[in-house]
Amino acid sequence: MSILFSKTVLSHLTLQNHLVMAPMTRSRATDNIPNALMVAYYAQRDTAGLIITEGTSPSPNGLGYPRIPGIFSSIQVEGWRRITDAVHAGGAKIFVQLMHCGRIAHQLNLPPGGRVLAPSAVAASGEMYTDAEGMKPHPVPQAMSRADMTSAIEEFGQAAKNAVTAGFDGIELHSANGYLLEQFIRPNTNQRTDGYGGPIQNRVRFVLEVVEAVIGAIGKEKVGIRLSPFGVFNDMPVYDAMASDYIYLAQQLDARGLVYVHLVDHSPMGAPPVPDSMKAAFRKQFTRKLILSGGYDAKRAESDLAEGKCDLIAVGRPFLANSDLVTRWKTGATENTPDMSTFYTPGPKGYTDYPVLLG
Repeated sequence: MSILFSKTVLSHLTLQNHLVMAPMTRSRATDNIPNALMVAYYAQRDTAGLIITEGTSPSPNGLGYPRIPGIFSSIQVEGWRRITDAVHAGGAKIFVQLMHCGRIAHQLNLPPGGRVLAPSAVAASGEMYTDAEGMKPHPVPQAMSRADMTSAIEEFGQAAKNAVTAGFDGIELHSANGYLLEQFIRPNTNQRTDGYGGPIQNRVRFVLEVVEAVIGAIGKEKVGIRLSPFGVFNDMPVYDAMASDYIYLAQQLDARGLVYVHLVDHSPMGAPPVPDSMKAAFRKQFTRKLILSGGYDAKRAESDLAEGKCDLIAVGRPFLANSDLVTRWKTGATENTPDMSTFYTPGPKGYTDYPVLLG
């Protein structure tokens, strides 16, 4: 019998299978508000065991990209409520991914009064797309004061409460892919000389304080976290102590009792692979659920589950182009190819209009 398509348990939740729809930025939230088009998109994919939403900002300062949703206003919470209701009606569970972009942002993408913040005043290489003026160089962010950090931690806690109000089953903290939480972990972006910079024990402090804030707000059984050791996206180079730093973080997360760690391997997109030894170390050091993602197909997913390498498998782009991915993987049907030109464009094209199997 297939493990992948069998029911499983995640904390207090029963999932209809072991397949997770990974978080994917889709930039359809006009004015940063979840809308009817997004309801349709998520509802189409309700055969996943667990859906993790696109990165969703806990504050105006976190809205780094155009048209990404937030969960800090009442109208945003109402918009998400329509999505969670639709997903639950189809049998899936759903976590919102809380993503503060930090330095991966541009002032033109922020609302009035929004600030580009980061651990240190170090600009990322490359450019950021803006609807107003097209591609623009990443700006030099403002180094966060202790007051800024306190405010951001409070914003994460309130966003977690808002998520429960909106009907989410839990939240995932985005501490990967070069965004704010990972910016504190990595030494190239964290050049602070206070108690939040220097050795790894200090560099993970902000992340752990955010973890503690959201646990305090909604309970540890509703909190997961995404990490990307060896990921280089958004100007985050590999460094010598990376493996030991992330294993230390795994131990600290385990001590706080989160429901899962979501470990992403970006090697299918050109990054260095996450060594099997690192995945095995997380499996040992973190004693609750482990989600692995990165280039999975049905065969490899089944194999890694059978070998006990993880508890759940997260899949991104295949779900993007195949709302009926579960059926396609069960039957061995051919998959639609994702249209990269429509990943971040407004409207239904390349979002809700991919063909589905008949019958």
